[in-house]
Amino acid sequence: MSFTARRSSPPMVPQQSAFADERKLSVSIDFGTTFSGVAYGSSRIAAGKVQQILNWPGSFETFRKIPTCLLYDQNGQILAWGIEAKNAGPIPGAIKCEWFKLFLEPKALRDEADVDPRLPALPPGKRAIDLIVDFLTCLWDYAKQQITREIGAVADLDTADVWLTVPAAWDATGCQMMRDAAITAGLVRSAMPGDNEWRERLHIISEPEAAAVHCAAMTDVHKLAPNQNFMICDAGGGTVDLAVYKVMGMLANLEIAELCARSGANCGSLFLDLRFRELMKTLLADHPVHLDRVSLANFMENFSETEKLRYMGEEDDDKMFHFTCFNVEDPDDPAVGLINGEVTIPGNLLRREVFDPVVNEVLELIEAQTKKVDQRLDALLLVGGFSASEYLFRKVQEHFQARIRVIARPSDCDTATLRGAAQYGLARRPLVSSVVAPRSYMLKVKLPAEPEDWLKRPGYIRENDAGVAICENRQYLVAKGAILRKGQRLKTMFCKFSQTPSDRMFVAVLYTSDSDKIMRYTDEGEIMELCQWTIDLGALPSFQRHASAPTPDGFYTEFELGLELDSAEVRGVLIYQGQDWGRVVFDYRS
Repeated sequence: MSFTARRSSPPMVPQQSAFADERKLSVSIDFGTTFSGVAYGSSRIAAGKVQQILNWPGSFETFRKIPTCLLYDQNGQILAWGIEAKNAGPIPGAIKCEWFKLFLEPKALRDEADVDPRLPALPPGKRAIDLIVDFLTCLWDYAKQQITREIGAVADLDTADVWLTVPAAWDATGCQMMRDAAITAGLVRSAMPGDNEWRERLHIISEPEAAAVHCAAMTDVHKLAPNQNFMICDAGGGTVDLAVYKVMGMLANLEIAELCARSGANCGSLFLDLRFRELMKTLLADHPVHLDRVSLANFMENFSETEKLRYMGEEDDDKMFHFTCFNVEDPDDPAVGLINGEVTIPGNLLRREVFDPVVNEVLELIEAQTKKVDQRLDALLLVGGFSASEYLFRKVQEHFQARIRVIARPSDCDTATLRGAAQYGLARRPLVSSVVAPRSYMLKVKLPAEPEDWLKRPGYIRENDAGVAICENRQYLVAKGAILRKGQRLKTMFCKFSQTPSDRMFVAVLYTSDSDKIMRYTDEGEIMELCQWTIDLGALPSFQRHASAPTPDGFYTEFELGLELDSAEVRGVLIYQGQDWGRVVFDYRS
């Protein structure tokens, strides 16, 4: 995808604010690694309070979230999704798919070799993004039906704003892939002829930012006042995300501001399950009858649904945990705890091999995040499904209660992200006034050579078509850790030399870096290619003016590119003489 300038001369009319219609329906989707949910609200429904879908296919019980799970037949057709897929028994030729969100993690996108080998293989002929589209399609089709059943004619879902949450550690490539998947799944669409801005109704928001909005309003939990600071630890099924905010305003004037670059890692509760599976495979290595797919799934379900959240840590060291075998015909082996059709595991072994490695990684993440803040932290709020773990919560208290006055988790911690995203939409105004750039964004540019360049990088210096000595440098659009107002546009002036009128395309590659250092030259430190801007300058008045009267010496065209960073997305705008001439659509690397 690339940007082409407008054919007509009038500049782009600024688009209507996403927060314009206070009566519109806002729908939030928390698409999680292990569980997903849907919430919605409008000023016309339940006095503006957020509602959640609680009734789902496959169960007469109510659930705030459902498993992020798909069941395919051997031809790649969907047999079931959500609860029905998770609870489905063995079906010949069928493939059950879970945890596919983790394939969009930055390292996995950069190199397939970095995909966690413990993740289940994708179905033949399917990519991770195909599974995400399929799941979002099923989720959205059902959500539309259910919301319409619950609120009737008020449910104008064709014009609803949709808020989709993504992990803090994802880069712009993963966020763009989620945006594309959501549009393909039909979460937003044109509602009427002339509805040209329908894609703008889809909003991507980072998970800790959404959770922070929900938690900031819960004064009974954190007792915070304006100018105090709090950290969100969003510990979910796949990822743990961290962000720090300052309270700027409360209640009706709720406003928070990000204080430092957010962070995250793949150390959610799913990784307890994976470590438990490895432990069972080690213990039962001499008893393969218990290691078939069905038996392992049975062990993992027993652990995940019952023991994982109840586990208390050191006080359970002497407790024996019992896991029923699916195949009871195998003889006993007391040496590995296999007795009477059960595998018995001592608590201290579970702690050492399953819990502590994951919990310690979470503690290290929190510790590293605290060191990014040069101000006092007044509260640490834990949200997400993993935060319901008593052991995790207790270890966080032990490590940080001497430094942080309030360490708490809301009663609805598992849905804080979901509800916060819906609350953001209902507010019809930016509740987060500033964000911090989680990484640097830069271009490789050819600038007139300076004395420093002749001294340090003479090999980088060349003459351009106009006979000017130029040197390839980095030009930073924004440095890691920069504090930006929500919606702030970072503008950079560019000048393209064209030898002939046919030379109208400007190509720039946007790079990112996780380094805190500002580096002048392109060979300093590691940078990663994020996306390419291909811009047709032929519609700009100055280009047309020069092209209509070309000279043998060629001509220059001056213009600006504007970069906008949100909590999760990167956007670009072509600017000419201070006016917008179009949105830049980035061509992301595959």
